[in-house]
Parts: sequence; C-alpha cells; structure tokens
Amino acid sequence: MSDSRFDVLTIGNAIVDVIAPLTPGFLEAEGMSEGIMHLIDTDRAAYLYDKMPPDKHQISGGSAANTAAGVASLGGRAAFVGKVAADPLGDVFETDLKSIGVHYGTSRLLNGALTARSMIFLSPDGERTMNTYLGACHQLTEADIKEDEIGGANVTYMEGFLWDPQEAKKAFVLAAHYAHKHEKAAAFTLSDPFCVDRFRDEFLDLIRSKTIDYVFANVHELKSLYQTDDLGEAVREIAKDAELAAITMGSEGAMVVHNGEVVSVPAFPVEKVEDATGAGDLFASGFLLAISRGQSMESALKTGCLAASEVISHIGARPVVELETLVEAHGLAG
Repeated sequence: MSDSRFDVLTIGNAIVDVIAPLTPGFLEAEGMSEGIMHLIDTDRAAYLYDKMPPDKHQISGGSAANTAAGVASLGGRAAFVGKVAADPLGDVFETDLKSIGVHYGTSRLLNGALTARSMIFLSPDGERTMNTYLGACHQLTEADIKEDEIGGANVTYMEGFLWDPQEAKKAFVLAAHYAHKHEKAAAFTLSDPFCVDRFRDEFLDLIRSKTIDYVFANVHELKSLYQTDDLGEAVREIAKDAELAAITMGSEGAMVVHNGEVVSVPAFPVEKVEDATGAGDLFASGFLLAISRGQSMESALKTGCLAASEVISHIGARPVVELETLVEAHGLAG
C-alpha cells in the first residue's frame, strides 16, 4: 500500500460545528430532547445561532470530516470529500481542514443552499444535543467523486448520515466501485440508530452485496440493524454479513469481528467525560489508520480507543493534542 496517495479518505456531511454549554432550562424551553440530533431549517438555524453565547466555538465538523482530522493528527495522510457553499462558512470549513493537513478539493456549491451548520449544546455530563441544518452538504453528487482520489486511498470511509439524498447514495456507490477497482477497501459507519431505522434494508444490502467491506457501529446501532436486544446475536449476524465490523462499546471499550473471529479491548481510562462529541469518529480515525498500515486488529482497536479517550476528555470533536505523540507514548505506533 506504499504507493497510495492517502491512508484514509472520508466522505460525508461538510458541516461547521458551533459549540456552547447549555444553560439551565434551555432544552425544555426550546422543546428539545437531550442527546438527540434535531434536523432544522434555515430560520431555526439562524434563531438558535443567535441564542448561543458570544464565545461559542466554531470549527469544521461533520462525522467523516472529524475522522479525517483525527487521521491527520495521528500522522496519517488524510483526505475529505464533502460539499460546502461559496459563502463565509464554506471558507471557514475549507480553511480549517486544510490548516490541519487534510486534503480537501471538493468544488463549492453555487447559487444554492448555504453551508451546513450544527448548533451543539453541551450538558454538564458531556452529553450533546445537536441542531443541524444540512444545507449544501446534501448536494453531493457523483461529479464530486474523483477516481484518482478514491483509487489513491488505502481505505475510503463514508458516513451513514449522508445516506439520504438520492444523488449522495449514487456518489457512495460510485466511490465504493472506484475503491474496489483499485483493489482498496470501502467502509462506512451506521452513524446513528435513527439512520439505521430509516435505511435498515439498504444498509444491509450494502453490506451483504459486498459494496461495503468494513462496517463501523456502536452497540445501539448494531442491535438496531438486526432488530435485537441481544448484542451477542447482533455480533453473530454481522460476522456472517461483513468482512470486518468494528463495534464501539463506550466505557467497556471496543471489539472487532473479522473473518468470524472476535477481538476486544478495554477502554482507556478518562478522569472525566467532558464532551462525548466525536468519540466514534475518532475511534474510526485510529482504527482505520492502523489497519491501513497493516497493524493487528488488537493494535487497531487500542489506537481507536486511545484516540476516542482523548477527544471525550475536553469540549469539541477534534483532538487538542497531537494524537501521533499520544499513540507513540503508548507504544502503539507502527
């Protein structure tokens, strides 16, 4: 794989995250449910943005973009494909990604929806309540999928959050086709139980048809995929369907199911969970980079869990220390 241009290329929603702590009674007053992602329109996005404090934190976001950022922090060669508009927040998104070393060359959307943004309200226990305006990011099409980029990546990783617009679905399938054409792996994350409930049959078809090689999920998403409350049953089912499935288990660590074998590792201890945003995204960063470099499944799980432990120890879905240094300190580099 040394001839590859990128270790990991990710495809997903290009969103600017706007993050602020919750004030008492705010969720109730605004009719929100804690820990849930609410999809909102332009007017609601403007209203909530104005409700956030002046010192709110703004950064390029989106699940797959966070994963690409984590790969770069780990010292990997990362790329991202996702759509923003030709507007100020689009400038923020592009400048931010490039500043951290992520290749980003997707063309801007002209004369259409605005750049997507997500207002994230943090509870004292680290839970996040998201209010997301999707805007331009749902305008990704096959024209944005470049064979030279996909074919030049060891792994192409896509997010289930974008499996909604018809044109984006076509883009996903084309990306997987290019990956396989160049004998590289295609991966995706189930993203959220809500996504699984909406697209269960389609997600299962992606896996069973071998359009997707690697599946990423947390326990709740995996159980939802197979409509069971028994994790063991869900693991047995995914073992039949997928070449590889990486499953995060929160404070209990993570497991991988590969060629019928199950490997699991414990979570790295964290003194206090400040913000759970991005934990799964950063787990994927560590895991994907490790396997793209030929490391063992156990090492990949540990790298993923270590990356996740760093991001939940502070506010924000991006690492605040160089993950490459952290990984080296734990003897996981290779």
